[in-house]
Amino acid sequence: MGMKILVLGIGNTLLTDEGAGIAVMRELEKSYAGRDDIEFLDGGTLSFTLAVPISVCDALLVIDAAELGDAPGAVRCFEGEEMDRFMGANRKSSVHEVGLIDLMSISLLTGHWPQQRALIGVQPGVVGWGGMLTPEVAAAVPEVCLIASGILERYTRYPGLE
Repeated sequence: MGMKILVLGIGNTLLTDEGAGIAVMRELEKSYAGRDDIEFLDGGTLSFTLAVPISVCDALLVIDAAELGDAPGAVRCFEGEEMDRFMGANRKSSVHEVGLIDLMSISLLTGHWPQQRALIGVQPGVVGWGGMLTPEVAAAVPEVCLIASGILERYTRYPGLE
């Protein structure tokens, strides 16, 4: 059996830019429809149930609104240990039930945290009631999709390399 890649979109689509991860994940899912090696999962606002899909994937790509200290719509990608450090340094309060760092801890306790992993963060502008992304964050969606596609291409072309 080949490599299994999990693309995890995180966020709350009812809270404007907090839904950026879900919006990007849905766009990517359209582009990669029919691929057996890539699973797309709407992680919502996270829960401990996500530990199971993480525990069975070979590579993990997470997309989420993230506090980057930058202008709305700014995008940053963190890979491998850089992702782990970013998550550990950004334990801010959020609408998420659990944090991604908590899922990492569970995964490490069970002996499986994917060697190939990346987090693409999008700086939100507004996190408040509203079902649409702000124009700045919506304009960043194609850039995030391009970065994500490059990562997915690398993961499928060079399995096992970080």
